[in-house]
Amino acid sequence: MSAARPARPEGVVVDRRPSAAAPDGGEDVVVLRDVGVRFPRRPEPALRGVTLRVAPGDEVVVLGPSGSGKSTVLQVVTGVVPHAVHADLTGEVLVAGTATARTCVVERSRHLGVLAQDPASAVCLPTVEGEVALPLENHGVPAGEIDDRVDAALAGVGAGALRHRRTAGLSGGELQRVALAAALVTGPRVLLLDEPTSMLDPAGVRSVRAAVEGAVRGDGTTAGGPAGAAAPRPAVVLVEHRLDEWAGEAGVDGLPARALVLGEDGTVVADGPTATVLRDAAARLHAAGLWLPLDVELLALTGAAGGLAAEANRALLHRCAGGTDGRDGALSRPGREPGPGPGPGPGPEPDAEPVLVARGLSVGRREDRRRPGAAVLHGLDLAVRPGEVVALLGANGVGKTTLLLTLAGLLAPLAGRVDGPRAGLVLQHAEHGFVAHTVAAEVTHGLGAQAAAAVPGLLRRHRLEHLADANPFRLSGGEKRRLSLAAMLAHRRPVLLADEPTLGLDRRDTVATTAVLRAAAAEGTAVVLSSHDLRTVAGLADRVVVLGDGRVLADGRTAAVLRDDAVLSRAGLVLPPLVAWLLAHEAEGALGPALRALDRAVP
Repeated sequence: MSAARPARPEGVVVDRRPSAAAPDGGEDVVVLRDVGVRFPRRPEPALRGVTLRVAPGDEVVVLGPSGSGKSTVLQVVTGVVPHAVHADLTGEVLVAGTATARTCVVERSRHLGVLAQDPASAVCLPTVEGEVALPLENHGVPAGEIDDRVDAALAGVGAGALRHRRTAGLSGGELQRVALAAALVTGPRVLLLDEPTSMLDPAGVRSVRAAVEGAVRGDGTTAGGPAGAAAPRPAVVLVEHRLDEWAGEAGVDGLPARALVLGEDGTVVADGPTATVLRDAAARLHAAGLWLPLDVELLALTGAAGGLAAEANRALLHRCAGGTDGRDGALSRPGREPGPGPGPGPGPEPDAEPVLVARGLSVGRREDRRRPGAAVLHGLDLAVRPGEVVALLGANGVGKTTLLLTLAGLLAPLAGRVDGPRAGLVLQHAEHGFVAHTVAAEVTHGLGAQAAAAVPGLLRRHRLEHLADANPFRLSGGEKRRLSLAAMLAHRRPVLLADEPTLGLDRRDTVATTAVLRAAAAEGTAVVLSSHDLRTVAGLADRVVVLGDGRVLADGRTAAVLRDDAVLSRAGLVLPPLVAWLLAHEAEGALGPALRALDRAVP
């Protein structure tokens, strides 16, 4: 799965604004001048010569492949690098006019609201209301104002019902909403968002985007504040892979107005108006492995603007869907013929004996198990056959992770039983499973004396060979996820359970991960995964199980279930425009082949 480093995009508008004047007359609140970062035991710098100026009210989306330094940009703004995470930092970083290298954490926190890539790592108090109130208390907000501001912040991100919950009992998506509420509640001057929608269902994405837009407009709907006080207009720096979901129906116009693109070498390769950057560099950004809005992706492949309305783009999708007998369709694009790539595999044997069986299963979260009605799912029957890929779908908090933990034997069922061999589990928070001090040692942990011979191939297959000696805990989010999957697949268990295996990955690594999962299934491994990414699920899974209302709402072949509008509505699922178009215009059996054909256009 190794890939050549993509060429730096050329001919992209670069607009490094020399003016420090903000839209509201203020000065730039974030300034990076020629910033470089090098982490210990990493052969190459994470950032090289990054320059950026952000004014109050500005919204900037930071794009780039996994490992390009997007999260590191946010960490130098917060001062986490170098104060908390050891690294060599060069250049200058200013926040609110003060150099972060000379500013204590208390002073920096007065200006910043931060949503980390892993929100669980930032949540520190046992209750939701305590977590959201803590920043207000640290800012010395009068006690009489705190309750109303906590309510407003939680309501703004669609998490009002979570106020009296314990944080330990929240799903990943619920934690993400709470962490965003805590970041917004003080009305920060700078809002730093690292993959804020990565764990969210469609309703959560809409709520988060609306909350951020409200904060930038200064309408006070999120953070609140003293009566009659003008709400601040923060600058927003957003790191996001799920551009289609963030943009919504507005397409590119729904994205932040400015885009900063980082290359794999940690340099700035484009900085300018988002629509211009995406239009002028569509093909090169696609080749670099970025997720792009659908109309930009199709532009990269055909050269035709207009998205699904353009005849050339519709013709391309018809060609991709041509292999309705199970073979992937053909795809060509200007200047490049994609290689054959991995096919969908033979699929499960319909008459094979199930390798994993759950009967009458009721599951509940560990922290809720002693209270009445603790089951989040009940009466569940599930059988998975060798070579089958099954996706668990449903809204945040429906019980997908709890079910996977129960199938893996890490949680005892409240009722019913699970039969089958011991399964391997890839955790939603990848670092929670790490046990070694280097990437190479993590991949081969527990494999015995012959493991050393397998190391180069395993690392190459998962695009980790250049990180063999790196500390797993110092990797980017996408790199951690690739490592977690590589380490578990190395054990070749008959059942693999994966909780959001493509969470936080760029397009190239998402495609590579799905290829690895399909290859494991082709070798007879039963794969059960959870995901909010319906496009990836539609191209990967043989079968989907939709969860909602504490039970199974639907269980069947992927395309057949995704065509059921009633099930989707009840489960709170929204089809991506591409998946909806293919289901409406192509035969049911064409969905997977068409999506895999598009995937093969990614290097």
